[in-house]
Amino acid sequence: MTDKDKLASAIASVATLHGEFTLRSGAVSSEYFDKYRFESDPVLLRAIAEYLAPMIPRQTQVLAGLELGGVPIATALALRSGLRTVFVRKRAKEYGTRQLAEGLDVRGLRVLVIEDVVTSGGQVVASANDLRALGATVTDTLCVIDRESGGSAALASAGIALRSLFTKTDLTLAASGSVGS
Repeated sequence: MTDKDKLASAIASVATLHGEFTLRSGAVSSEYFDKYRFESDPVLLRAIAEYLAPMIPRQTQVLAGLELGGVPIATALALRSGLRTVFVRKRAKEYGTRQLAEGLDVRGLRVLVIEDVVTSGGQVVASANDLRALGATVTDTLCVIDRESGGSAALASAGIALRSLFTKTDLTLAASGSVGS
C-alpha cells in the first residue's frame, strides 16, 4: 500500500458516511463524503496539500478557493506552493467591498479553481465564469474528490480540465480495504 493509498483510506475512514443524503445537485445518495471531516483535520489537510501541489499546472498564478469547502484546501495549497490565493463567494456580498473574489484582483491572471468535492460541476462552472468575467483566465480546476457524477464532462464543456486527487471509486475501494491490490 502506497502513502497515497493510506491517505485515501484515512479520508474514507474519516469522511465516508452512509444513510440518505441529498446532494447539492439534487441527487440522492446513500453515501456521502463529509468534506469538513477531512478539511478540519490538520494532518489530513497537510497530506492532501502535499499530494495536490504537484498537480498544480505550471502556468498557475493564483489559487481560487471556492466558498466554503475550497477555502481550506486553497489555503493549505498556498502554504505548500507559495502561490497567492483568492476566496471566491457564490455571489458578491452586498456590503463592505462587495467583492466576489476576495484577496486580490484576478484581472489578467491565470487562476486555478480549487474545490473539495466535485459532483455535477455546476458550482465550479459558475464560479469559473464569474472569475472569467472579472478578467481571469481559467482553464483548470483541482479537487480532492471527483464523485464521478458528470462533473468532469460539465467542466470540459465549459473549457475547464478537472484534475482530482481521488475519485469516488478510489475512496470506495479504500473504505473496503481494496486499495493497492
